[in-house]
Amino acid sequence: SSHIHLGFSLSLLCSVELNRGGLNAGMTEFQEKLRQQHENSMHQELEKLLSTTKGVENSRKDFEGFKHLFHRFLQVKGPSVDWAKINRPPEDSIQPYERIHAKGLPEAIAASLNKLAVVKLNGGLGTSMGCKGPKSLISVRNENTFLDLTVQQIEHLNKTYSADVPLVLMNSFNTDEDTKKILQKYTHHRVKIHTFNQSRYPRINKESLLPVATNMGLIGENGEAWYPPGHGDIYTSFCNSGLLDKLLSEGKEYIFVSNIDNLGATVDLHILNHLMSQPADKRCEFVMEVTDKTRADVKGGTLIQYDNKLRLLEIAQVPKAHVDEFKSVTKFKIFNTNNLWISLPAIKRLHEQNTLDMEIIVNPKTLDGGLNVIQLETAVGAAIKCFDNALGINVPRSRFLPVKTTSDLLLVMSNLYSLEAGSLTMSEKREFPTTPHVKLGSSFTKVQDFLRRFESIPDMLELDHLTVSGDVTFGKQVALKGTVIIIANHGDRIDIPAGAMLENKIVSGNLRILDH
Repeated sequence: SSHIHLGFSLSLLCSVELNRGGLNAGMTEFQEKLRQQHENSMHQELEKLLSTTKGVENSRKDFEGFKHLFHRFLQVKGPSVDWAKINRPPEDSIQPYERIHAKGLPEAIAASLNKLAVVKLNGGLGTSMGCKGPKSLISVRNENTFLDLTVQQIEHLNKTYSADVPLVLMNSFNTDEDTKKILQKYTHHRVKIHTFNQSRYPRINKESLLPVATNMGLIGENGEAWYPPGHGDIYTSFCNSGLLDKLLSEGKEYIFVSNIDNLGATVDLHILNHLMSQPADKRCEFVMEVTDKTRADVKGGTLIQYDNKLRLLEIAQVPKAHVDEFKSVTKFKIFNTNNLWISLPAIKRLHEQNTLDMEIIVNPKTLDGGLNVIQLETAVGAAIKCFDNALGINVPRSRFLPVKTTSDLLLVMSNLYSLEAGSLTMSEKREFPTTPHVKLGSSFTKVQDFLRRFESIPDMLELDHLTVSGDVTFGKQVALKGTVIIIANHGDRIDIPAGAMLENKIVSGNLRILDH
């Protein structure tokens, strides 16, 4: 039966050559048969699924990509890197931003801008912040959403330089419909907006290694049976959508790719100029913006030299014995911001040659009914090793300003940043360039709860560290300076009064401000 218990079958599939000689050969043959069996069963199930729908063409394209990923998943043995072969990248393969910036800008920067398209990864939902719908539609600053700010940035660029930079959104089946509805409000803006969809792959039952889905629909319970396979899918879905060819025919040469929730990821004219000013045969086909690691970023992927190629190393690929070493700020000093500059002709070439090889991320999930599934994903930056003349640029921290939690949201809503033409910049009134470390407790996790607890956003210009835990509310015009720790114990409540100034304070216990 193809439903051999996974614990048994996978351990056999992945058992490293433990035996020698004839036994070893027999074992390998058995593993190969088992692999083949899993693959055949999967293919049969996918055909069954396709037979339940009319619009087969797109799904068939998706399934081809999924089959390829599943095949590779069954082949993989153990961690994908040999720790002993990891080297530090050569000096010139990661350049300091200052060196790129020092070149200055040519008069004709508009000519370079006209060869660029901006791609925002817009497949995520705001569930981790308690929101329904696309994360890009959460208000982050003065009623502006991530999407509003992105459109404002590109519009400003197009107006200032009389350029024509289009915005491309990579949606997922989770975000496509809601995003398209909102896009109507930008019809009079000076930005062409295109969208395409990530693939839709079936989640895999962890036990049987077969799809959870019973039909192709997304409605109801079956909706949990599908997932978008990570942003590494951009290459395939971009090509399949026809949009890549369209942009090439319009003379576009590079895309600038970033997460839509990274408010620091604006088009940098100096990096663009660096790319465009190189002779054609020495052109960088892939630039990854990295930035210095702090203790908060220890899990972020880093760049290494491996098999004479620049390569992205993610924590999931690190052998367990070396995880602490990977997290050390001294050995691996930089991490990937996921701001990437990629050559369009190169994507087309690698896609046609079928040589885009990205490590598989196996993401375990538990569905509402308690069923354990896995989803196979890839990361866009992992393809760096496939491109020619790849380069890392060590950019200032200001280019990495992601909003993953309400703690991040508090920072970007505060007076630490000023907003101009859709871009946030650190206020000149802040004495030092680092961002305060903010940790808000579970009472603040959801955006609605977070907003209810602040009558207005505190003055944080002189704040270094803020920890808030328990049932805490802030009145209007509170100022926070230095290190502030506010802890309301279980059953207690702390109301910070309007106009309060807390500097290097620990507040705990119970503090109710009564209305008189």
